Amino acid sequence: MFITDSLQNNETAILQLADEAARKGIEILACPEMCLTGYNPETLGRPGFNNELAASLARIARAARELNLGIIFGRAEFCGEKLFNTASIFLPDGSNFNYRKMHLTEIETEYFSPGTSPLVFNFKNHKFGLIICRDQNSPELARSLAAAGAEAIFILAAHYYNPAEARWKLPKNRALPIARAVENHFYVLLANAVGCHLGMVSLGNSLIAGPDGSLVVMGDETSETILACEFKPD
Repeated sequence: MFITDSLQNNETAILQLADEAARKGIEILACPEMCLTGYNPETLGRPGFNNELAASLARIARAARELNLGIIFGRAEFCGEKLFNTASIFLPDGSNFNYRKMHLTEIETEYFSPGTSPLVFNFKNHKFGLIICRDQNSPELARSLAAAGAEAIFILAAHYYNPAEARWKLPKNRALPIARAVENHFYVLLANAVGCHLGMVSLGNSLIAGPDGSLVVMGDETSETILACEFKPD
C-alpha cells in the first residue's frame, strides 16, 4: 500500500483494498504500519486531527462489519500527552483491539512512546499475534506470542529508508520474518508499504512465510497488491 500525507486518501485506499479482499473471499486483511495516518508531523498535529481520525476509524469499523472482514492497519494513536505507533484490528463481530509498537527505531523515539504489552487475539477459532516493524528484530517478543498460543503472527511494516539503505536492507527484512516463523513453528504474514513518503522509499516485498521456512508468496518492490494464502495450521 502507498502511504500519503492525507488521512482521507489513506482511508480510501484501505477501504478499496478491503472491498477487493472481501470480493476475493479473504477473511482477514493486513495493511502496513502507520498506513492510515502516515508519519508527517504536520498532518498529525493539525487542529481537529483527532476528530477526523475518530470518524475515519468508525468508517473502517463499519466496513469490517458490512464486508464480514477482519481489517488490520497501522495508525498514530494519541493518549493524553503521549503518541503511539499503533496497530488496530477491527473484526466483523464489532470487536476491536489495539497493539502499540514496543521496539521503536531511534528516530521514532523522538516522537513516539513505546508500548508495553504484547497482543494475541482470537479470530475464526484461531489465535493470532501482531507486531510492528522493528519488533521483528526481537526473538523474545515472537516467542512470547507463540507461548500465548499464537498460530500465526502479522507484521505491519513501513521500511522507509534512503534509496541506498532501502536496497541493502532488503535481504535482512526478508530474512527476519522467515526466521521468526521457523523459530516458533508458525506462519508469519508481513504487510509492508511501497513507494515514497517524507522523502524516503519503502521497497515492499510483503510476504507470507510458513513454519518450515518456506516462502509461501512474496510481493514485488513497487506494486500495491494483496497477497493471500489458505491458513491450515497443523
